[in-house]
Amino acid sequence: MSEKEYRIKTACPQCGCSAAAVMTEDEIREQYGDTPNIHMTCDACAAKYEVSMSEACPAWDTACKMKK
Repeated sequence: MSEKEYRIKTACPQCGCSAAAVMTEDEIREQYGDTPNIHMTCDACAAKYEVSMSEACPAWDTACKMKK
């Protein structure tokens, strides 16, 4: 049985370039941990920005019960 995959989608607030990734629970925990916000770097303009996990991946936010 395969592990559930989550879709993470963000958009750079500076240039509007979007980023998307499909990751498993283990990959998300390894890359971002169990924090309510994730830090991103835009591939197009190199801007660093922060986005809430509940906005980037609502399914993961619900799965790890970070919602208050």
